[in-house]
Order: sequence, then C-alpha cells, then structure tokens
Amino acid sequence: MERRGWEQADVIIFSGDAYVDHPAFGPAVIGRVLESKGLKVVIVPQPNWKDDLRDFKKMGKPRLFFGVTAGNMDSMVNHYTANKRLRSDDPYTPGNQAGFRPDRAVKVYSSIIKKLFPDSLIIAGGIEASLRRLSHYDYWDDQLHSSVLADGYIDYLVYGNGEKTISQIVDALKSESGANIIREIPQIGYFVHDPTVIPEIEGLESIILNSHLDCLNSKKSFAQNFRIIEETSNVLSAPRLIQDTGRGIVVINPTLPPTSTTDLDDIHDLPFTRLPHPKYWKKPLIPAFEMIRFSVNIHRGCFGGCAFCTISAHQGKFVQSRSENSILKEVRKVKEMPGFKGYISDLGGPSANMYMMAGRKTEPCLKCKRSSCIDPEICPNLSTDHTPLINLYQKVRNLPGIKKAFIGSGVRYDLFLSDNQKKEPSHQKYPEELIRHHVSGRLKVAPEHTHSHVLIVMRKPPFIQFLKFRKKFDQINTKYKLNQQLIPYFISAHPGCTKVDMAELAVKTRDLNFRLEQVQDFTPTPMTLATVMFYTGLDPYSLKPIFVDTKIEDKKAQKRFFFWHKKEEQAEIRRELEKIKRPDLISQLLPTYFNIKKNKGRPYFFLL
Repeated sequence: MERRGWEQADVIIFSGDAYVDHPAFGPAVIGRVLESKGLKVVIVPQPNWKDDLRDFKKMGKPRLFFGVTAGNMDSMVNHYTANKRLRSDDPYTPGNQAGFRPDRAVKVYSSIIKKLFPDSLIIAGGIEASLRRLSHYDYWDDQLHSSVLADGYIDYLVYGNGEKTISQIVDALKSESGANIIREIPQIGYFVHDPTVIPEIEGLESIILNSHLDCLNSKKSFAQNFRIIEETSNVLSAPRLIQDTGRGIVVINPTLPPTSTTDLDDIHDLPFTRLPHPKYWKKPLIPAFEMIRFSVNIHRGCFGGCAFCTISAHQGKFVQSRSENSILKEVRKVKEMPGFKGYISDLGGPSANMYMMAGRKTEPCLKCKRSSCIDPEICPNLSTDHTPLINLYQKVRNLPGIKKAFIGSGVRYDLFLSDNQKKEPSHQKYPEELIRHHVSGRLKVAPEHTHSHVLIVMRKPPFIQFLKFRKKFDQINTKYKLNQQLIPYFISAHPGCTKVDMAELAVKTRDLNFRLEQVQDFTPTPMTLATVMFYTGLDPYSLKPIFVDTKIEDKKAQKRFFFWHKKEEQAEIRRELEKIKRPDLISQLLPTYFNIKKNKGRPYFFLL
C-alpha cells in the first residue's frame, strides 16, 4: 500500500486460501474485477484468527467494504473426511499443510471483522457462503443450521459466480441511495428484522419458504423447501425466496441471467499473472495451483444435475462458454509460463464436453424447472452438438509449441451415447477425437454405480452406457495402437444404496477387471439433493421414504467393498457378507484369496 501511495484501501478481502492470481481462484477473480473498476483492492490470504488478530487490523478499515470467503473449497470439506476425521493436508496451502484456516471460515472471519470494526460493511461470497444461504444440513454437526446471514455478522451475501453482482454493489455504494439499491440487486442475500423494509420490486414474485423453526420440527418441511430452492435456482426467470429464521428474515434475490460469452472473455482477459503471489515463491508448492498451472477452463455451469453435486446450486445449470479466440489467447499465455513443456493438463470445465451447449430455443428454458437437462432423459430442446468443441480441440493442439492438450475433466459419455436423442454427426466423431488425441494415458469418467435404482436416485445414466463407452474406448485404442486406461469413478453409501448393492457393484466391476482407485464415500454437503435425502430419509420431490446408511460404521462397510483385492480388507468383507446374509457373494468376490479359520479363538489367514 505504501509503494502504491495508498492511504486507505477501498475493499479488503479475507480468504481461506493462499493467494494465487489465476482465473480458477475466486478471490483473484473478484479482486481483479474490482481493480478493473478503479478500486484499491487488498487481499489478505489465510489470516491468523487465533492470536492478537493483527492480520485483521493491519490494513485498517476499507472505504467501501470487507469481503469474506472461505476460498475455493468449503472449509468443512477441506478439513474433514466422510468419516468426520480431521485431514492432515490442505491443497490450497503451501506445502499442503493443514491448519491455516478455521472451521466454518466465513462465520469466523466475519465475526472477527464485525467485532473489530462494528460499523463496517461485510459482504460474503464463495462456495461456503453460497451453499449456506438458507437453512441447510451440517453433516459435521449432524444438525440443521440456519442461514449464515442469521448470525448477524454478514450484511450481504453474494451467491454463485459473483463478478456482475459485486460490480453492481460497488456502483450502488457509490450512489446516494446505496443500501436500498443494493437490496434490489440480483444474486444477493440479506437479513432484516422487520419484513416491512423488504423492497417491493415490480414484476418480481416472492415465495415464502417454510421457516427455519418449521424445518427443525419437521424434516418434511425441510425437504419441501429444498425442492423449491433447487427448482428456482434452475429457471431463467426466478422468484425471490424469503425465509423466517426465528431471529429475523432472510431474503434471497433471484439469479442474474447467465454470463454472456463476451463478459466471460472480458473476465479472463484481466491481467492475471497466473502465478502464486511472490510471498510464496520461496515456500513449498501449493498443490491446488500445481494441479491447474497449465490448464485452461473453457466454460462454467453444468446441466447434469447430479444429486450429490453442488455445481448447479453454485454456478447454475446453464452452460456459459468462452469464445474460441479467448481460449486460444489463454493457451498462448500458458505456453509462456515458466516450466511449461508443451502439455496442457486440462482443457475443460465442470464437465469436459458441455462447451457451447444450450437450448435450441430460449423460450422453453425461461420457466423450465428441471434440475437436469439430461436426466431422466435428454431434453429434446438441448443441443448436444460437439462440433464447436472438436474444432477447439483441433485448433489448440495445432498451435506451435503444444505437444498435447489433455482432457482432465470428467467426460459425460451420455451426451453422445444416449439412445433417446437426435444423433449428431459429432457424436461419432467426438469420442475418436478425444481418445485418439487428448488422453494422457488415463481417461476419467464417472459411472458412479452399477445398479439402476441407485443411478436413478443419483440422476446418472444407466450403467449400460458406461459399458458402451468402454467398448468404444477399447476399439479406438486398438485401432490406433494406443495403450490407455479408462478410470471409472464410483461412490459408496449414496442415498438409495444398500450394502448388498455395494457388494454386487464390487462383483460386477471385478468381473470387468477393474481394481477401483477413484472411489469415495458419499459426503453430505449443504444444498444438494443427496444431502437432503441423507438427513430427511425422504425424496424431496415425491416425499416418499428412501433408504440411507447414515452411521459411520455402515458407511465404512459400504466403502470397504471397493477394496476386495486388498488382503487387509478381506476378512471384514467376508464377515459383512455373512452379516447381510449374502454368503453366495463370497465365492464371487473372494474366490482366490483368503479364508478364515479359528485357532484357539484367534483368526488367522491362509491361502486357498
């Protein structure tokens, strides 16, 4: 600040991540957007919240507002495993070290700021705030929490991608009528004690949700709320949501229209260095940065609507794509980065192959409440033409200095394999283009399960489509004499999935010669369909009961079936199969491994 001649910052942002000046890091994007509006912006990464709080005091009070974000990850997901065990690492910190951000960082940071600067304006954003904007289930407390706005520390909450919203807030703060204008800005949340001060906005419908107290007393009420929240998050013309928290009223304004290609290009054209701040250059590497150092994001949003995923709740279901020229310009920047050896690690997005996909006609999308454009079947209005993506791949790989451009994001094979959609010529061309030219030796896909009834709950396509894609993958590898692997992702203990389902999944994938690596135990995170099912035991759309394994030991037992090939797991797997009365699966899953006998009351193992 002294070197720049600043006496006071306009905006000070506190972030739970180490600072990386890259468009994949939210705090950097918001900082650069505010800077482009002529503001003096300070970012304080990973402030120490335990000592004398000097990190919160040293920059003083900003002229406009304090910004607060937990960073690119929810702090609780960052800190804890699905078994609620404390993690020993943090990929957003130099050296992968844990312990540099608090639990529920948004609340902790904002409470400290409000205590030190009581009359300051605090605006929260990022994924942690975004997904806690209304009543939500907290898996780590096993409790229903009210909106983060109800704590009384945050003045405004920006949910989703916030570049346009924060720009409008700044414009409002510069005007004479400030606060009243802010409350009319789309894609914000705010808290009031008096409902009469909620502004009437012409043409805007409001929906009153079940109160937080109602949700505490009735899981059905909470499930009903979720359906409304999800549906209104996925329409282009949405209402305002209002919820009584018991302490006051939370108001959530509807989202802005999807970001245009021009605006998205402008954001990526801001002067990012694409590097960690120089203060980290002599410190150990930041793993999250290393992972995306040579990658390029080509679009936002995802219309998959998977039950366990937060992307649509945060970024929305409407895909927002960058122009070909903007992407190629960034690839050329990557080529000039230190350490670049000719390989783009990922040319993708939330899903690898949704680039430039949208409804053929806008009209049907305006009021459409479907959370997924491809489940239970692909919407006839959705264009799944892969031609723009194929053209982009070809132009990137033909740039001088680019040896390979890999696709590291997950591929949605149902977009070109589904039987119920209009077949495009690109549906045949895309998998060959992808597999022949853009696989780094291993291609990630996410069937997630093998059983149809579980996949229906997950909002994922039938497993037969994965088998079709695997066959095509093998054929293309054989055709071009390539030695590449297909790496499938699976989830255990998802709502609707029993231990028998997991055991049968293990048998099926074993018979397909998979020793699964990319697996995870379902972790309930706020504002997902699967989390609401986990907490309530209900399907929010039908309000019918659904099976859920909620106990930690049951979740562990489900995940254990993934590891039938590990000697140390086989005794427990065998016992679990006997416990669930499926001894027939023992011979199918463990035919050539270990048996258990008793020797003076103590188990021992011997090879069959």
